[in-house]
Amino acid sequence: MTQKTETESLFANKRIFLAGASGAIGRQLAPLLIADGWQVVGTTRSADKAPLLRKMGVEPVVVDVFDAVALRSVMSEFQPAIVIHQLTDLPHALEASKMTEALVRNARLRDEGTRNLIEAALLAGAKRLIAQSISFIYADGPLPHREEDPFLAETHPLYGETVSGVASLERQVLNAPLDGIVLRYGLIYGPGTGFDAPIAPGSVHVGAAAKAAQLAITRAAPGIYNVAEDDGTVLTEKAVRILGWDHGWR
Repeated sequence: MTQKTETESLFANKRIFLAGASGAIGRQLAPLLIADGWQVVGTTRSADKAPLLRKMGVEPVVVDVFDAVALRSVMSEFQPAIVIHQLTDLPHALEASKMTEALVRNARLRDEGTRNLIEAALLAGAKRLIAQSISFIYADGPLPHREEDPFLAETHPLYGETVSGVASLERQVLNAPLDGIVLRYGLIYGPGTGFDAPIAPGSVHVGAAAKAAQLAITRAAPGIYNVAEDDGTVLTEKAVRILGWDHGWR
């Protein structure tokens, strides 16, 4: 099969399953997908957010990623070609008083939630999985950090649980029998995040983060891509060269 035929086969089914469609990145990404002609099913855990998704042109599905049976049922019915994993479980503006418990939930989501998504995607016949990861847990070392650089140790007293969750997510996505693409986002800012400006080195605007996911659908080879602002902290040359991504996109 030629590369052209493979591409035509992959995208003959114009369906995308967007997990986390009501999140900050999901709300930026969904309109881009609709504009590209995709039929999008988007998940939310809250029925109250379903009208918002419908307004964006997304078919809403109220489902919890930890409910593996329900998730498999929903995805098998829709049979998407592409699954995009934009799920997080963090408080608005990273409210400090809630972060300890949130980091535990988020790590579980990245481990168990990703496992359930992949199992459902495979049963539904999906061909490509694009997953949100993070680029701000690299171990100390020369800057800018490349995709090959190691993470902090999983025994790190503050971020160890986060590192474990991220490592599990990335390992599962890259080892699954489909096209696995990992986008390592910097700290997100912009509409829906609670932050109007970068909050740390290596941040990324939520609109630019969504654009990277849109570009990855048709342009990315399987693998890992740093997606952050060009401030010397994280090297994004791979995303720029392969995806045609620009951190200034809004």
